[in-house]
Amino acid sequence: MVAEVMAELEDPKTREVNEKHGDDHGVNLSRLRALAKQLKAQQELACRLWETDDTAARLLAILICRPKAFESDELDVMLREARTPKVHDWLVNYVVKKSPHSEELRLACSADPDPVVASAGWALTTERVAKKPEGLDLAGLLDVVEAEMKDAPDRLQWAMNHCLAQIGIEHVGHRTRAIDIGERLEVLKDYPTSPGCTSPFAPIWITEMVRRQHEK
Repeated sequence: MVAEVMAELEDPKTREVNEKHGDDHGVNLSRLRALAKQLKAQQELACRLWETDDTAARLLAILICRPKAFESDELDVMLREARTPKVHDWLVNYVVKKSPHSEELRLACSADPDPVVASAGWALTTERVAKKPEGLDLAGLLDVVEAEMKDAPDRLQWAMNHCLAQIGIEHVGHRTRAIDIGERLEVLKDYPTSPGCTSPFAPIWITEMVRRQHEK
């Protein structure tokens, strides 16, 4: 049944676009979300879908699972298995961030030698920078970004850059240093940005988001 549904959701044009970004699926995500809404939360089915190792099936699994039902070690394994960007991104944002084990995983992943796993740790840290910064060593995080972001692999570099920008946006006492680090490292400075979208280059990103905050 699952294979039949996935085949119906397949769109060749979507696959062509996704493969350019490293995602090996051609599923229309709007239709996938509609299917997930129809299925509702089903933890057992979600686990079976994940075990298929199929990207589209794993995306559906993420949408219908119960994040709080996973143990820490299960999520650790899943983070290591999620190699395509979309699956990894959804797993972190829709499951790990909602788990009672998110802080434990943040600390473990951040120190992991695997750059993809480490990027999950940085994504979880960025969440804390924005929503629960108490106890975080923001200056220490900036030290690490300054020393390691320039030469980090793409996925890890992107996550570190997001954390850098979030620190600059949310914490005025660290804003000048965050902008200075971004200007000196020039990470994502030339990243192509569509009209109307904000550049991921940290100095531009920080300045624009602070401007918007002041306009509210």
